[in-house]
Amino acid sequence: MGHKRPRQKHLGRKLRQIREALDIRQPHMPAHLGLPGMHPGRISEYETGEREPALLTLVRYAALAGVHLEYIVHDKLELPDEIPGEVRYDL
Repeated sequence: MGHKRPRQKHLGRKLRQIREALDIRQPHMPAHLGLPGMHPGRISEYETGEREPALLTLVRYAALAGVHLEYIVHDKLELPDEIPGEVRYDL
């Protein structure tokens, strides 16, 4: 009955951009995110837009990349040129 929540158009591309900038292969990404129990296929689903990551997973991406979360989730903002950046998260 409700309305579908709008999805970010560039989220998958940005997640892949982060992974590639850090030179991490998809099978290794869950461990780098601190989520070793996550199936590596989930990373592909995120990057292709088949599935949307949970908020806490996105926070982990932001921490790994050293960028503000807004750069990842806001469609009108692009990721900084330097990844990893200088933003530090205390997870």
